[in-house]
Amino acid sequence: MTNPKGQLFWNRFAERYAARQIKDVAAYEALIADAASLLTPDDTVLELGCGTGGAAIRLAPNVAQFIATDFSAEMIRIARAKPAPGNLEFRVADAEASFSSGPFDAICAFNVLHLVDDPAGLLADIHDHLKPGGLLISKTWCFGDLSRKLRFLFRAMGMVGLFPPAHRLTIADLRAMIGAAGLEIVEQRILGAYPQNPYIIASKPRVNPVL
Repeated sequence: MTNPKGQLFWNRFAERYAARQIKDVAAYEALIADAASLLTPDDTVLELGCGTGGAAIRLAPNVAQFIATDFSAEMIRIARAKPAPGNLEFRVADAEASFSSGPFDAICAFNVLHLVDDPAGLLADIHDHLKPGGLLISKTWCFGDLSRKLRFLFRAMGMVGLFPPAHRLTIADLRAMIGAAGLEIVEQRILGAYPQNPYIIASKPRVNPVL
């Protein structure tokens, strides 16, 4: 379900978001390189919360089909204006309403799980729309692991419209939600200087054949 406040925030800040400089270029390049290494030329991939499309444009050449969604029409408008490979499609859609072309070999969720209304429910949907053996490739801000001072600062910014609605997940919360959704965590790393922003790869278990 669309969060009207979140949608309004991202539509309003889309141009500013698109113009921002990447703060940790090395960490971003490491994310792109590792995600690309997990994909194959035959894969169908979905990205949730694609923003202005930077990651999707970089990753799409590695796969057969790449669908990138965001609930902000302004974000998608900016993404569609960029040069992009022909196998990449940008769609305006809630995270929860993005699965119509599945099942998928991989689903990417970069810095989005803390922003949706129901992260546990979305993770269950991700599980249901991955092929057996398919991957969730994610990076998530776990605001619950920030210092109390920073948590208070972000809450204050949110009250005056300078920060989007967000869940205060901890890494432990996130891992528990991923497991409860039926996904198996196969890798967890920190890319860059922020330990509260884990890069997690999880897999949907393959169904054992009946003998």
